[in-house]
Amino acid sequence: MFRLVIPLRLLGAIYKLYSLNRCVLKELESLGKALYGAKLIAQRFQVRNCSHLKNPVSGSACLLSMIEEGNPHHFFVATQDQDLANKVKKKAGVPLLFIIQNTMVLDKPSPKSLAFVQMLQTNQLVPDHQKQSIVQLKEKEGLTKQEGEKRRKRKRAGGPNPLSCLKKKKKTQESQEPSAEKKKRKRKRNRIKTEAMQSVQKKEEE
Repeated sequence: MFRLVIPLRLLGAIYKLYSLNRCVLKELESLGKALYGAKLIAQRFQVRNCSHLKNPVSGSACLLSMIEEGNPHHFFVATQDQDLANKVKKKAGVPLLFIIQNTMVLDKPSPKSLAFVQMLQTNQLVPDHQKQSIVQLKEKEGLTKQEGEKRRKRKRAGGPNPLSCLKKKKKTQESQEPSAEKKKRKRKRNRIKTEAMQSVQKKEEE
């Protein structure tokens, strides 16, 4: 186990150094003599209380629970565990430290942290009052109505319902039947008129 002396001022800022938490100390105790020296070094520093006093968990799980919800206490995580480091990189705003040849190295910001910073910058570039003014200008120009109409048009169906077409054909057939009956009635009336006229003419001739 190498010895590491960390200065009280790092990257131009004063910080507090914790020997992680009680869960990590419990894990070091369970590993036995192999990490007895690491346990003695860890006990020299201030211990951070965690929520696992009665039911201790693994050191990695406890560390991850301390940086949840956006790392509100601004913790740096120093670890040589690659699995834990990969999990820390998936959380935005958590600096990661590791050691290479007895030298402390600060890892570059993770893609998750870079995306979070970019989102904050875009929100700062457009304040809330400017966003409201943009919405008001859109309403004056009628752009919001046009966007709503476009959305409604997209929801409309593309073609007619085939069942409705069949119903319309039945109506046309029903409408054709009474028209044919009317024509027959007109023909009968014309025949009656012609027969009556012929009978009248015969009487006059007699």
